[in-house]
Amino acid sequence: MLILLPPSEGKADAGTGRRLDLSRLSLPELTPAREEVVAALAAVSAGDEEAALAALGLSPGQRGELRRNARLREAATAPAERLYTGVLYEALDLATLPPAAVRAARRTVLISSGLWGAVRLTDRIPPYRCPVGAKLPGIGALSAYWRRALAPVLAAAAGDGPVLDLRSGAYAATWTPRGPVADRTVTVRVLHEREVDGVPVRSVVSHFNKATKGRLVRDLLTAGARPRTADGLVAALRDLKYAVVEQPSPTGRPRTVDVVVTEL
Repeated sequence: MLILLPPSEGKADAGTGRRLDLSRLSLPELTPAREEVVAALAAVSAGDEEAALAALGLSPGQRGELRRNARLREAATAPAERLYTGVLYEALDLATLPPAAVRAARRTVLISSGLWGAVRLTDRIPPYRCPVGAKLPGIGALSAYWRRALAPVLAAAAGDGPVLDLRSGAYAATWTPRGPVADRTVTVRVLHEREVDGVPVRSVVSHFNKATKGRLVRDLLTAGARPRTADGLVAALRDLKYAVVEQPSPTGRPRTVDVVVTEL
C-alpha cells in the first residue's frame, strides 16, 4: 500500500541535524528536478522582496520565510516526520504509534511537496515555505513542473498495491494516477453530516478534514492493515468503523469515496 499525504504549512522552526543533501533523499530519480527547484527558490527568495512574495503567494508579514528559503543549503535538517506539524500530522501523532506501525508508516507514506516533489517520513529536510501554487523564475508553475517529473516516479512507487490518496486538490494535481494504477487508487473526501430542520445535510469540512485524514491513517497503521487491492482498502476502512460512501468513478480514473463523520 502507498499512502499519499499533503504537506502542512505548519513546520518545526528549525532543524537539528546535518545540512541538506539532496542525494540522500528518497526517490533519487527526482534529484535533478529538486536541484532546479531549490536553486530557483533560493534565488528568488534572496532577490527583490516584493517579487519574491508575489511569486510565492506570501503576505508582507511572511518576509521571514524568504530569509529561511534563501538559506536552504546551509540550514539544519530534520526528518519530515518531525518537520511537518500541521493538523493532519498532529492527528496522526506518529511519535505515539507502536513501533510496528511506525515502521509501516515509514515504508508506505509519501508526502507531496512543492519543493521536493515527494518525500518519505525519514527524509531529512530543512524548514521552508514553497506552496505548490508558486511560480518560480525559470521553473514556472510548480504544479505543472512536478506533474512532468512525478508521473513515472510515483507510478513506480505504487508498485502493484493499492494507493490511498489523501492529498489536497492542489497537490493531487501534481500526479493523477492513470491506467492500472488508477484502478488501484482510492481518493478520500471527508464530509460532515448534521441534521438541519430534521433533514441530514452533508458538507465538506476543512480543518477537520485534515484531522480525520490523520486519524484514518493512524487507525490503518495501528490495525496493521495491509490491503492488496482497492476493494481491500475500502473494506479495511469499513472494518475500522468509518462510514464510507463510494461515488461513481469513470473507468480508468481513481475511485472516490466519502468518509462521513457526524462529530468534529
